[in-house]
Amino acid sequence: MFSLFKKDPVKKLKKDYMQKLEQAMNAQRNGDIKLYSAITSEADVMHKEIQKLEANAK
Repeated sequence: MFSLFKKDPVKKLKKDYMQKLEQAMNAQRNGDIKLYSAITSEADVMHKEIQKLEANAK
């Protein structure tokens, strides 16, 4: 009954993941390749977590 009010952790993670990708794109456009690499690696970890959560949900 109260599952209606529970937040979906995958949805929040996807939103954060998309924000990381946008930050990485902006860093790359500004020529900061080190920052781009760091943010991209963080986004990769988030993507793997999303995949793991989606696999467990099925």
